[in-house]
Amino acid sequence: MARNVLGGELIECSSDPMTGFYRNGKCDTCGEDQGMHTVCVQVTDAFLEFTAARGNDLSTPLLAYGFPGLQSGDFWCLCMSRWIEAYEAGVAPKLRLVATHASALEFVDMAVMQAHACD
Repeated sequence: MARNVLGGELIECSSDPMTGFYRNGKCDTCGEDQGMHTVCVQVTDAFLEFTAARGNDLSTPLLAYGFPGLQSGDFWCLCMSRWIEAYEAGVAPKLRLVATHASALEFVDMAVMQAHACD
């Protein structure tokens, strides 16, 4: 059973839109997940603009892949490295800690995560 950063069971981040490396709604990971889609974030317009400017447009729908595009307020399993980039740029989206994989603690201090928590 996967654990969250608080030590409990990893819960669903979002099923609408469906997210996660496994597309099961959870920010679970494995060795094949090279992007480490481990942080559950609540996206904002500022973050969506930031990530699009860096080549990862998450707001434009890709209907061929069943991706409706994200809107401000949506929850999404984000790559750890993109969250760190956004944090350093001052546009980090809020984290849903109960849905953020425990492995995130290897890269970001818990105090930083708590300061950016929405739960």
